[in-house]
Amino acid sequence: MTVSLALGLALALASAVALNWGFFTQHGAAAGMPRLTVRRPLRSLMLLFASRRWLAGFATGIAGWALYVAALALAPLSLVQAVSAGGIGVLALLVRRATGIRLSGRESAGTALAVGGLALLGASLAGRSAGGSSSSSSWVAIVVWISASLLAAGLAAGFGEWALAAGAGLGMAAGLLYAAGDVATKAAVVGGVALFFVPAVLLLHGLAFVSLQLGFQRGGALATAGLATLLTNSLPIAAGTLVFAEPVPGGLAGAARVLAFAAVVAGAAALAHSPGGAERRRPLMSVRWRVESGRSAARPPGSTVSGSLSSTRTTT
Repeated sequence: MTVSLALGLALALASAVALNWGFFTQHGAAAGMPRLTVRRPLRSLMLLFASRRWLAGFATGIAGWALYVAALALAPLSLVQAVSAGGIGVLALLVRRATGIRLSGRESAGTALAVGGLALLGASLAGRSAGGSSSSSSWVAIVVWISASLLAAGLAAGFGEWALAAGAGLGMAAGLLYAAGDVATKAAVVGGVALFFVPAVLLLHGLAFVSLQLGFQRGGALATAGLATLLTNSLPIAAGTLVFAEPVPGGLAGAARVLAFAAVVAGAAALAHSPGGAERRRPLMSVRWRVESGRSAARPPGSTVSGSLSSTRTTT
């Protein structure tokens, strides 16, 4: 392993910790705010940026993203995403410490499958050259990947809310969009004509941001940020092969990759359908966040609290 590759992987790990702590903190702040809506974007943004707690999480997330970009410049996309596997574990630990209650069996199983699957993906890549191609022949594949991700995200946000756990549809949409943004970022860091993908990076991350913040008010941290993190980490690994022509391992490594993706899918399913047991047994925490933001601790008429890390819904 070269010094450059080792540094890239270290930056990827630091990025995973920063991003997931940022997601967790933003979730805690957004859950106690009045309802955010795309119909009143300026009001919603003012509510977010007026919260010091949310700003701290947002700034940490931006720093994590900057570390991620630096990691991509030093290491292959697939390896960077595989190292980021620890992010979901960090998020689960934060949920556990915040609630003081153990995760439900389904949440624990989903987290373990997700982390194990992503780690196994990393093992399937160990000792192999990234290879890959950044020639103009891959730009069409990148555009197709981004377009398909936008379509899938729209379907997840539109239909996932009634088919999945609260907030999971929006979390899934955010993960799809962040993953597509990471693919566009990898293309953009090549330079030259690839810089045309910079607007796509900004658009995808902007849409993902909106989806995730809306999801934070509807579901728990694992169903929203956890699912988003899982998709953000796993999908670019597939894109590394399909879009950037990174080599597919053979033999045991190839079998490990198939098993790893199966574990990732199973983990995503468990998190998407989890009722959020540990996150719904401490409802007073969202009230405490209201107090910390200077608002009344009393819930307004028509509001319900779905959990310590889930949303406080207010009828408007």
